[in-house]
Amino acid sequence: MVAVIDYDAGNIRSVEKAIVSLGGCVKVTRQRQEILSANHIILPGVGSFGDAMGKLHKYGLTDVIREAVSRNIPFLGICLGLQLLFESSEESEGVEGLGILPGRIVRLPEEAGLKIPHIGWNSLRYPNAGRLFEGIQEGAYVYFVHSYYLQADEPETVMATTEYAACIHASVERGNVFACQFHPEKSSDVGMRILRNFMQITRV
Repeated sequence: MVAVIDYDAGNIRSVEKAIVSLGGCVKVTRQRQEILSANHIILPGVGSFGDAMGKLHKYGLTDVIREAVSRNIPFLGICLGLQLLFESSEESEGVEGLGILPGRIVRLPEEAGLKIPHIGWNSLRYPNAGRLFEGIQEGAYVYFVHSYYLQADEPETVMATTEYAACIHASVERGNVFACQFHPEKSSDVGMRILRNFMQITRV
């Protein structure tokens, strides 16, 4: 069973639909036991970093997420869900993230001819070999919607990057924690392969 964490941050139904289309059993939930009994966990999300952290605290989900990670349950953050796994964001100064991975979320720099938010398809480069990208050629296109991006502190955790006014750390992996700044559930066949790869990962 795949648990999709519900904390009123949007983008849940498209993730649920994508998992179902791959033959997965999905539970949209914020219940501790349902999350911790899942085989895989997904933290989606769109919106503000500060508001999202407030909702995770409101629903008592911060400790549940940390416990799930400590149990090595395969865990995938998507878009805002990636950002929340890190320590802080320029979008919400003074708000602490989950701090599961070291790094900071910063605003995309202004550059002539490039719009913010970044909305659209960009190709990926693979600085390291990530399990999410098995069978997916470098240069594959995925779909982004964001105004802030990750600067990870550990280069060895960065499995995919893209360029949009900066070098964006587009996907990270450490242990059984995975995250994508882009939306695999909206990235056509490439995104479905990424989600299928995630669903095939077992506890280490």
